[in-house]
Amino acid sequence: MAIIIGIDVGGSTTKIVGFKDDILLEPMLVKANDPVASLYGAFGKFTSERGISIPSVDCVMITGVGSTYISADIYGIPTVHTDEFAAIGRGGLYLSGLDEAIVVSMGTGTAMVYSKDKRAEYLGGTGVGGGTLVGLSKAILHMQDASQISELAQSGDLENIDLKINDITSKNIIPTLSAKATASNFGKVSETATSGDFALGIINMICETIGMMAIFAARAKNLTSIVLTGNLSTLDQSPRLYSAMGMMFGMDFIIPEKSEFATVIGAALLYFDKKAEDAK
Repeated sequence: MAIIIGIDVGGSTTKIVGFKDDILLEPMLVKANDPVASLYGAFGKFTSERGISIPSVDCVMITGVGSTYISADIYGIPTVHTDEFAAIGRGGLYLSGLDEAIVVSMGTGTAMVYSKDKRAEYLGGTGVGGGTLVGLSKAILHMQDASQISELAQSGDLENIDLKINDITSKNIIPTLSAKATASNFGKVSETATSGDFALGIINMICETIGMMAIFAARAKNLTSIVLTGNLSTLDQSPRLYSAMGMMFGMDFIIPEKSEFATVIGAALLYFDKKAEDAK
């Protein structure tokens, strides 16, 4: 049976996944600062724990910003560099089960991809993402672990941080917007705001910024389906925040299972797409 391994070498993490024919092997994430050490460490750990021998691997598909440091085959296995945006789109559709959608990769920064069938179009992105969460939290809260920041935010109240529409007007000036919609992130910081309030405010600002950009992208393509992927999509606050945005703007925000591994899964799947195309 053919085994294909996908590796996504990011700015702070390396993700690895495998396909045994069409069966997805459980993905793995490894944190490391050095991309080359991270890649080889992830490969060794993944193959060892999954009982995969090097001769049984047909191909390694790599993507991500750190993949540029890899110029040779990995352990003599044919190694192919893949387009990251194609991998984002392919992985997002695979995990969501959709044929067409805006796929958002919420990593250190954020990328927006329009994907249909097995084609992907990069639409743009923003520097607002996981790096923003870590940087602002480090400056304001003296914390930089995303899971701890998310846990702290559980006790937060946005009423102590954000200016809402009903704070500035008693009239429903925009019928489609809730009176509780944000008028200004961090526009009403209370003197008694807690660390939890600030943590939730930071997360909310990042999620809303990404969400609105995704909505604009979806509208441009006459779509309502938006697939959220990447590490930020797994924050405990993401489902609730994006559900509220979806209801407000008539969009369907989807956070599929294993959403943080969408890009690396897409990278591996591109091998099978190329093989199928060559067979025609």
